[in-house]
Amino acid sequence: MSKVFIVTGASRGIGFAIAQALIQASHKVFLVARTEKNLQELKTQHATSVDFITADLADWKVAPKVIESTVKAFGKIDGIVVNHGVLAPITKISESSVEEWRHAYDINVFSALALVKEAIPELRKSQGRVVFVSSGAAFGAYAGWGSYGTSKAALTHLSTHLAVEEPSIISVAVSPGKVDTDMQKQIRNDGKTGMAPEVYASFVDEYKNGQFLDPKQPGDVIAKLVEGATSDLSGKYFRWNAAELANFRAS
Repeated sequence: MSKVFIVTGASRGIGFAIAQALIQASHKVFLVARTEKNLQELKTQHATSVDFITADLADWKVAPKVIESTVKAFGKIDGIVVNHGVLAPITKISESSVEEWRHAYDINVFSALALVKEAIPELRKSQGRVVFVSSGAAFGAYAGWGSYGTSKAALTHLSTHLAVEEPSIISVAVSPGKVDTDMQKQIRNDGKTGMAPEVYASFVDEYKNGQFLDPKQPGDVIAKLVEGATSDLSGKYFRWNAAELANFRAS
């Protein structure tokens, strides 16, 4: 039976891969991103199962529009993948500004909170799911990654609180690992001055050696989780390839 999902940050990378996986599984998908190009491409290819809005979710007024537009287009909401986020500033605390951190939190935390809060009534009806795309940086620390790591930690804990407060909604946080995306390109381009030299070098070397994941690998797992995550996973954090998620990976 076809379900309805919202995917944020859907115009490229992991979000685009998630959207494609859900479409291929015959679901209806409402896409959100700041750039239109790939969203319109998917809409053109799958006119009856895709709709989208181009907007900056850091503007919290966008959240009600996303929920209203999804329900208007497809009649319900069965799940949300909160995938959007920013890494910048890649700067040590002593050299960063509070405003830079505030902007990162507006995107990585508060926009997610606004969207999920607006969706709760619909998700209660469907006994739906929310998958938050987290990061291993939520549990470790890289020099220069303070705003990103701490905001991803907050996002991960938001998932836990949602699970406690809304037992009918399954909520899971997932780290996709090191994926060949524009964010990794940003690390290579902008991270040299803010990161520890050996850590920066390790990211560059792994890219050169072809060790990064294809977005489709974690994307497929995340798509399967928002479609069918079980209640025993709710409130927990997992790496995309954790043993507990074996049933959600392609054999």
